[in-house]
Amino acid sequence: MKTIKIKRSYQNDKQSLGVCSVFDEDNRPLFSGLSLERGWLDNLNNISCVPVGEYELKYEFSNSFKKELWELKGVPGRSECKFHTANFWHELRGCISLGSRLMDIDKDGYYDVTSSGNTMLSFHIALRGETKAKLIIE
Repeated sequence: MKTIKIKRSYQNDKQSLGVCSVFDEDNRPLFSGLSLERGWLDNLNNISCVPVGEYELKYEFSNSFKKELWELKGVPGRSECKFHTANFWHELRGCISLGSRLMDIDKDGYYDVTSSGNTMLSFHIALRGETKAKLIIE
């Protein structure tokens, strides 16, 4: 089973920034990108980032997005936490987005991630053929 690790490096009430990496069964790196989440707001549904911890990921169909996405399982008091494309923290509702660079795209004073669609595609390629994975958030 492959392992995804997110190491957060910055967090405030609006956003959490970090690095997301995918490793194979022998701990060899397969992917790396920047992670973007909402800020920490006491794990409140739809407005807080995911708590630090270990989670099971499942690749399954999302009715909201009408496609297969990686969903976090076992997040306390939460459901439907997914990895999906987004460039701005305010587009996320407790989910995780990935990108290639940090930049204040919309000039609101907060970092955004660039190339989220292409970065998410690379993330999915690194996990191709899998239906389950382990996520560790530090």
